[in-house]
Amino acid sequence: MTENLKTFQIRTFGCQMNVHDSERLAGQLEEAGYVPASAEAKPDLVVFNTCAVRENADNKLYGTLGHLRPDKIANPDMQIAVGGCLAQKDRGEIVKRAPWVDVVFGTHNIGSLPALLERARHNAEAEVEILESLETFPSTLPARRESSYASWVSVSVGCNNTCTFCIVPSLRGKERDRRPDEILAEVEALVAEGVLEVTLLGQNVNSYGVEFGDRLAFGKLLRATGGITGLERVRFTSPHPAAFTSDVIEAMADTPNVCHQLHMPLQSGSDRVLREMRRSYRSARFLKILDEVRTAMPDAAITTDIIVGFPGETEEDFQATLDVVREARFSSAFTFQYSKRPGTPAATMADQLPKEVVQERYDRLVELQNEISWAENKKLLGAKVELLVATGEGRKDAETHRMSGRARDGRLVHFTPTGPAVDGSVRAGDVVETVITYGAPHHLVADGDLLTHRRTRAGDNAEAGLRPKTSGVTLGLPGFGVPAAQPAPVSGCAL
Repeated sequence: MTENLKTFQIRTFGCQMNVHDSERLAGQLEEAGYVPASAEAKPDLVVFNTCAVRENADNKLYGTLGHLRPDKIANPDMQIAVGGCLAQKDRGEIVKRAPWVDVVFGTHNIGSLPALLERARHNAEAEVEILESLETFPSTLPARRESSYASWVSVSVGCNNTCTFCIVPSLRGKERDRRPDEILAEVEALVAEGVLEVTLLGQNVNSYGVEFGDRLAFGKLLRATGGITGLERVRFTSPHPAAFTSDVIEAMADTPNVCHQLHMPLQSGSDRVLREMRRSYRSARFLKILDEVRTAMPDAAITTDIIVGFPGETEEDFQATLDVVREARFSSAFTFQYSKRPGTPAATMADQLPKEVVQERYDRLVELQNEISWAENKKLLGAKVELLVATGEGRKDAETHRMSGRARDGRLVHFTPTGPAVDGSVRAGDVVETVITYGAPHHLVADGDLLTHRRTRAGDNAEAGLRPKTSGVTLGLPGFGVPAAQPAPVSGCAL
């Protein structure tokens, strides 16, 4: 590594989509000659990949940009770039409020970043490029993956729904679907690099296929992943209840490497509020899907998203949400206080609720869900679980001498890496089996000796500090099934 290589740092805000976009940004920057900055060094380039979903997202971005201003003054050659949903929304306003920013790029042109940086450097002025629609699907771009053992794979981008609280469709555009063979080729490329688990990503992942007219396409895609040798776990997020079909449940139950985990946003248990949100399902339909899932997969862990305090929500509406939560028995829930986003229909609705009302309801919901999560986790005491060992998920692992991993149903388990079954040392990316000894609301504990320990190539890579770096995949071929071998689909590992 030579002295003149420029270093970069990417700061990511928001959802899994943004995390995966950041992997694409890192892949491009490495191909352009940049290297990741060390934790203690000041980088030559800082990229912000922003989210616009929460109300304080703007303040967080501009506050952080303000903290970087002294660094920019001290080193004028340092570059700062802002991309993602906030960049798509605020556009030129960013360089007006923070004129030390060099590049602003939108959600539709993440592939332009290296060229924009070079142009800003050459012209000595800020470059702002915001496209209104997607020109190049992100899968055509290289990606520097963050994990040696688990990876994101986009099946679609954008959203065709019009939920009144959500700003994402206006910033990400209409749904665009990848061809099935492109998706499977990317998965095979990752598995060839040692990856054991993939998560299929889409804004409404189960509506996949709408662009090429196959409403059963997502179930077919899940089944097709079952034919990929070496792929041990498949997850997906997030499906929309209105588009959830029985063939997807059957595919989940029939395909051995598809995990029995479902994250499906409820948002509200009140049918009146769901109508105001323009969520095209009702609570009875939602609960019926859960019943079908549990009939097919009794061990399934189901999680959700819930918004508290939507405009006009009454105490009766909120009680309906609590009733659905009690009946649904979610293993966990991501709970949010309604956040007004300018540009959304809900932002101009009457009866915006006072903060204290929303907070009090939110606290009641969290208390109820914690009780349910704890009760559900206690049911697993004495159960044998298979864990894919993770890194960075147990904040107290160093104190307790435990490690952490994810069970096949997605639950977080802290375990003790001891016993005669341990082969050498347990590494992130290895697979172990253990028995649950304690259940807490947000995690499980397994403090006995391991039953089994399987060393994996992913564990070898994690131990060596290697992570997959996939080249862009674009075949443009419709159809399902394991794709034919592709010439050099992976460019190798990168530090």
